[in-house]
Amino acid sequence: MVVAGDMLFGHNFDIGQVCNYFKLKKGDLAIYYELPESESTEQRGIVEIDVPTGRITKFIEKPQSHETTSRLASPVFYCLQRDSLKLVSEYTDQHTNKTKRALGMFMAWLVTKRTVYGMKLPTRFQLIGQVTLADYEKWISWFKQKQLQSTEQASPITFRIYARIGLMGNPSDGFFGKTISFSIANFWAEVTIVESSKLKLIPHPLNDPTEFGSLSDLYGVSRKEGYLGGLRLLQATCKQFYQYCAEHGIALARKNFTLTYDTNIPRQVGLAGSSAIITSTLKCLMKFYNLSEIDMPLPLQPNFVLGVETTELYIQAGLQDRVIQVYEGLVCMDFDRETMEKQKHGTYERLNPCKLPPLWLAYLSDPSDSGKMHSTVKERWIKGDQEVLDAMKQFANLTDQSRTAIEEQNFKQLSTLINKNFDTRRRIYGDQALGEDNLEMVEIARAHGSCGKFAGSGGAVFGICSDADKKLEMKKVFQQKGYVFCDVQVYSPVQQK
Repeated sequence: MVVAGDMLFGHNFDIGQVCNYFKLKKGDLAIYYELPESESTEQRGIVEIDVPTGRITKFIEKPQSHETTSRLASPVFYCLQRDSLKLVSEYTDQHTNKTKRALGMFMAWLVTKRTVYGMKLPTRFQLIGQVTLADYEKWISWFKQKQLQSTEQASPITFRIYARIGLMGNPSDGFFGKTISFSIANFWAEVTIVESSKLKLIPHPLNDPTEFGSLSDLYGVSRKEGYLGGLRLLQATCKQFYQYCAEHGIALARKNFTLTYDTNIPRQVGLAGSSAIITSTLKCLMKFYNLSEIDMPLPLQPNFVLGVETTELYIQAGLQDRVIQVYEGLVCMDFDRETMEKQKHGTYERLNPCKLPPLWLAYLSDPSDSGKMHSTVKERWIKGDQEVLDAMKQFANLTDQSRTAIEEQNFKQLSTLINKNFDTRRRIYGDQALGEDNLEMVEIARAHGSCGKFAGSGGAVFGICSDADKKLEMKKVFQQKGYVFCDVQVYSPVQQK
């Protein structure tokens, strides 16, 4: 191992993370950080990174701004395998000019010979060139004071993620299909992170109760809210976030935090309440530790959220909900198999949410677990059941047609397509899997001249009703039957920001 370097500027980091990543990758390692706006690339060695593998594809010693778009700087901090150390002599023999014998020039050469990985540090570097012990002591004192002030004056970071409605194509997102989804401002989940001396996850007083008035109260709350509904989501996200950073060569600053959350998304009605909390938590952690899309590209963030749910919590889910909550607004998604296998994510395109028609939403006031609605369709699809395969193609076709209808604001055509989406789903899943309440909500909608389909996996139905009188009558029937009814507030990120 070779370790040399310039003075660190910023938060401390755990050197053990560097050593563990060095052992994990079994290759050479170069540390890098993101240059601040005030710092020039001409003062640093700059690396270009292949994010999925963490491999350095190019090392450029003190490049001018036009030579690379990368602003990932590598100070003189390298970890080399024993075999790579032997190459130092080979390099010096080939480069007799002393100006070519800088460590940065050696690394630029080494990258072409060996596999060299990059690891990001949560910091900056300072004190370049000739410095004295007094300079270092001055900066160490400044760091300690700065860290103390940072803890005492820590500002909270908050992210709010909205519920979503699967407009078209669902449930084909788990079958390499196409979908369109949009965010709704009616319901949201919000997570706040703030620096603290110890790492704390704060239970929600309503969603994570630990005290009950009686055994009957415990039964009622557990039946409706589940077990530590939001707290487990926070904890699972933190665990997977740390693991992601460890596997992708991202050294995290040595600082703790407190996480709190709040949500008004109705539980178990297919409005993506769990993924909203996880997505909010992920965005908080990324901001807190100064991670950017260079570290976790936007198209891969939904994969992370889905992994928390499926791997850690065994929640049955697909990518659609996570994509719309990461991207927000109105998004068309193509989960083509070849594309997914090649780039590990689908093709996601934002559309204009302002082109959507007025929509309504109805949902169960006392729902069952929405995850039970998926039946045996997945197994049939894996076995190549032709009816299921044809249905998935139909969902994709309906999605394409719906996109055109939205762009042209042909709401009559969009209503027809919404009904066709539901009818296709009903045919392959069967009434028993969909449930009596869900079917009744769709029947109420159609009886009043509105289209209707599931907003997600079941528990909530939405539609378009252009006749105000029929819509009012429909609302009364829904409420008489015990369902909750509301007008949809489409969330447009551009308008809100």
